[in-house]
Amino acid sequence: MLTENLAQLYERDILKLKAEISLYENEELLWQVAPGTSNSGGNLCLHLLGNLQHYIGAVLGGSGYVRNRPVEFSSKHVPRADMILSLDHTATLVTKTIRSLSAETMETDYPEKVFDYTMTTGYYLVHTLAHLNYHLGQINFHRRVVSNG
Repeated sequence: MLTENLAQLYERDILKLKAEISLYENEELLWQVAPGTSNSGGNLCLHLLGNLQHYIGAVLGGSGYVRNRPVEFSSKHVPRADMILSLDHTATLVTKTIRSLSAETMETDYPEKVFDYTMTTGYYLVHTLAHLNYHLGQINFHRRVVSNG
């Protein structure tokens, strides 16, 4: 039950992220750093893609993805079309992986040490969904600021 709920929520919110990226008036605005912020919407999107593909796709799904976190923040002007394709791929990978997890796996320790404390896989998936939504809100705000409304 929890895995199906999480899969649906991840799919919904990755599709919202795809919509946000698509709503930027032009690709240049996607890469602007708004006053008072540290990251562009494009870099936040790349960060979310890396996070989801690593922590869910590779660690839980065995996809083989190798994360390069610094590049998520240093890359500039990645074509929007490439990011949208990556979002589609990530949505499929994440939902397939989550749906494949057993109830027992959800209660076992997450296989990678992420914080200074141990957590179950289910807990970590809820945490990562909150992380996705935190940055999704930042991207929405960024888009409205750089687009002047």
